[in-house]
Amino acid sequence: MKRSVQPCPHPVNAVVSVPGSKSLTNRALMCAALARGEAILRRASPSTDTALMINGLNQLGILVRGKEDALIVSGGGGKVYAPKFPIPVGNAGTTMRFLISLAALAPGKTVLEGDERMAERPLEELLEALAALGVRASREGWGRCTVYGGTLAGGSVTLRAAKSSQFLSSLLMASPYAASDVTIVLDGPLPSAPYVEMTKRVMMHFGVGVEQTMNSALKVRKGQCYRAADLTIESDASSAGYFFAAAAVCGGDILVRDLSLHSQQPDVQMLALFQRMGCVVREEAGGVRLTGTGVLNGIEADMNATPDAVPTIAAVALFASTPTRIAGVAHLRYKESDRLAALERELRKLGADVRATDDALIIHPTPLHGGVLETYNDHRLAMSFAVIGLKIPGIEIVNPSCVSKSFPTFWDQLTALYLRSSAQLKT
Repeated sequence: MKRSVQPCPHPVNAVVSVPGSKSLTNRALMCAALARGEAILRRASPSTDTALMINGLNQLGILVRGKEDALIVSGGGGKVYAPKFPIPVGNAGTTMRFLISLAALAPGKTVLEGDERMAERPLEELLEALAALGVRASREGWGRCTVYGGTLAGGSVTLRAAKSSQFLSSLLMASPYAASDVTIVLDGPLPSAPYVEMTKRVMMHFGVGVEQTMNSALKVRKGQCYRAADLTIESDASSAGYFFAAAAVCGGDILVRDLSLHSQQPDVQMLALFQRMGCVVREEAGGVRLTGTGVLNGIEADMNATPDAVPTIAAVALFASTPTRIAGVAHLRYKESDRLAALERELRKLGADVRATDDALIIHPTPLHGGVLETYNDHRLAMSFAVIGLKIPGIEIVNPSCVSKSFPTFWDQLTALYLRSSAQLKT
């Protein structure tokens, strides 16, 4: 299945609402599941990844139900139960990695099953760390992982997290219910470090603290208990980025509701990159507004902390007047697709001068033309390619439904953006 993107021949002007943050929602679900009492998560993400997370919690004995615009989580106070049947996780890396550590608390055998791509994504470092903490877990083919839980002893562990910060977030959230204090020493670099800070803030919102030791290790003391809390989820900054990018590329003005420049979401940092590229960004009472000036400059940026925003910035960089170099993103090769290779391959189909190195993406602006773009079942590629289609005729996107992983209504909202902008132009 393919979807054609209709170019927008005029500036875009709209107020947009995007779903709640997927990253915040899944962390809040994990902490709420381990809390005592009934937690309320408002404006939770409607994504497929979140649905998989909720199903996994239900299978582990945690009731999550919808009520109006909220999720109600009946926490188990640290008690979870091994399910009778395998838990499906698809290609949801966050869901798989978080549930592995949660399953470490469930006495008995828990099986998690991912799809073909999940079989290629890193897990071994997390399983090694759990083994050092007393939990036996193994990985089989086709994304299948088996955890023998109820044995999280605690202690000190060295974690290699260069391929994903989610390994660290997963361990931190489960650690309060270990038999002894857990101290995690990092071996090597930590990509996407702001996502770990997000994890720590969500944990604190539910009543659990993480300490920094003298040697920069992270320590979670035993005996802490998550408390049920009420949390309103911010608009998803990653999803907002595609609409900001539309204004950057087409010109015009986009306001995204319920978002702040001071958001705890790392991807809000992309707004500073948009400013460096020539856009005007300002925060208002209702959200954040980006105005495209019609002139875009290339930039050099280290995006190690914001890998999900790389495809968005790459799409905008195609229309800049000077080259762009995005560095520090080797871990993009372990996402829903090998995003560095995919961006190089697909953008070249449009005539773009794009080169991927081991840890960087380099873009030299050139004249572009239409083409059929593969998405590799990667939602962020599909939505970033859609931005290009607003400017370049003849863009067709394969497997457009993959956007449901994070933003099920993306195509409807992109069409509405086009129609609203057209109607405003006529008036």
